[in-house]
Amino acid sequence: MESVPDPCYTCRNRRIQCDQTGVPCGKCEKAGLECLDKRPFRWVKGVAIRGKMQGRSYENAGPSFTAEHAPVLAKSRRTLIRSSQGRLGRSNGTFGTSPSIPVNLEDPSLLNLDQASKYYIDYCEYPVSSYPCPNHFDLLTDSADNERICKLFIVYDSDKNPFRSLIPLGMNDPVLMKALLAMAARHHANTGQSFNQLDNPTSPSLINANRDALLFKHQAMEALSHSLRDKNLSDQDSTVASIFLLIFLDLLESGSDGWNFHLEGAKNLIASTYKHSEDQAVINHGPGETVREIRDFIMKQIYLIETLGAAFLRPKLLSQVPSFDQRESQLQETIEKSFLGCSEYILMAIQQLSMERDSIAGSRPLDADAVEIHVQNTTALLKLIRNFDSYAWASKVQQSRTSSPQEIANLCTLSEAYRLGALLYGTRILDFVTGEFTEQDDKVAELLGMADSLKNDEAMFKCVLWPIFVAGLESQWQAQRDFLVGCMERFWDITRCLNAVNATNILQEYWQQESSPGDNRSGWIFNIGRLGRDWLWI
Repeated sequence: MESVPDPCYTCRNRRIQCDQTGVPCGKCEKAGLECLDKRPFRWVKGVAIRGKMQGRSYENAGPSFTAEHAPVLAKSRRTLIRSSQGRLGRSNGTFGTSPSIPVNLEDPSLLNLDQASKYYIDYCEYPVSSYPCPNHFDLLTDSADNERICKLFIVYDSDKNPFRSLIPLGMNDPVLMKALLAMAARHHANTGQSFNQLDNPTSPSLINANRDALLFKHQAMEALSHSLRDKNLSDQDSTVASIFLLIFLDLLESGSDGWNFHLEGAKNLIASTYKHSEDQAVINHGPGETVREIRDFIMKQIYLIETLGAAFLRPKLLSQVPSFDQRESQLQETIEKSFLGCSEYILMAIQQLSMERDSIAGSRPLDADAVEIHVQNTTALLKLIRNFDSYAWASKVQQSRTSSPQEIANLCTLSEAYRLGALLYGTRILDFVTGEFTEQDDKVAELLGMADSLKNDEAMFKCVLWPIFVAGLESQWQAQRDFLVGCMERFWDITRCLNAVNATNILQEYWQQESSPGDNRSGWIFNIGRLGRDWLWI
């Protein structure tokens, strides 16, 4: 079967990538949906759907048209649109003669949304919104058009981006919809702020953008509270997905205002809702496949957030919910569904190091046997991290997409940054146990060089906050610290996540508290979690 040149309306309306394999397309056929070429007519009472003639009808229309005829006429119109002469004709090199559909007919899934909500939904996904920017955002439009939510929390944006699957799911779920709108509105509001000056907004455009973000967040939290009180609603995948998005909203707002509470809630819901069995790897067909992909993605990201977040929290702040089995996910690791571009091998090593840190904090002072055990465990983990082959990993996970040598090299560099960050982190844990002090200036300089080489690759650089924050805690010289502040500003320019601004403030506060270079600096491994609130540096 020959492919058709244009995606079908049904896939566009579902906000998924049409495979354009024929009529019907593969995705519509798989989902059991009608594959429409164009937007269907919407029949209304009256001669117009908007304007002065909305709802008006002609009294002399005659008695021949009655309610019983409406289904017949509607069916005939649907048949006309469903007939795929236009698409089949184009696939055979000719053009159909079906009449064109007016482009101003409303998308049925967005009928109940106001103009601002429609704009924000498009803002989540598309480079250029299909809907006009609300009037109070006129001053922000140009600066925001190149920044979209769907590409923000994934390494490489593509039609396989799991975030895109959340948008059609949110059309039928008020909690998920409001969480999506809150994220888009907050990101849009942040585009009008500068890295060095985050005062309360004064311009009307920023005031209104900020107000929208706060309103959508309030509505999302209220809807979530209602869902959690209803057992049937709390067990839905969309509820877990909504909590997951609220964690990312926190990154946009500050990085400290509740991500750990959302994380705990998501972990508990996953533990009680998601069913694990030996045949978990069996892929369901039809709509269930999308749900499975969303579940797998959310579980991996919850694991990632828990791992990297716990590294800088006060010890044992997060609950000890049994970790998800990551063995299968390692075999299926692909870059299209990676949030940070950090190998799950390194993530598991960081998790184990963090658990060592918590164990040490909970049993001080340590006796000789405990010291020996912690030294053995930490030394073994550091050896595993040193032996990790970032280039082999980067080459493997890039196999599922067409990648240039430069893309593979940059992903390898990002992986090395995480590897070095984990080594810096683990070495300070070992130093604390042994009472020694290991010079790490060379590793810090190497990590900063890697960050510098990634500055022009936005896809990679937006993933590098955690390792450069570790480097910041180890940097001794003013030139290094100035460079790190520049890295944080670059991260802010790419993501508009306020946690980058707060990371800078925390580092500057820590640097001020430090004494002269060369003093023992192992204590930050425990003390950094006590500087202000509970931060998430991703």
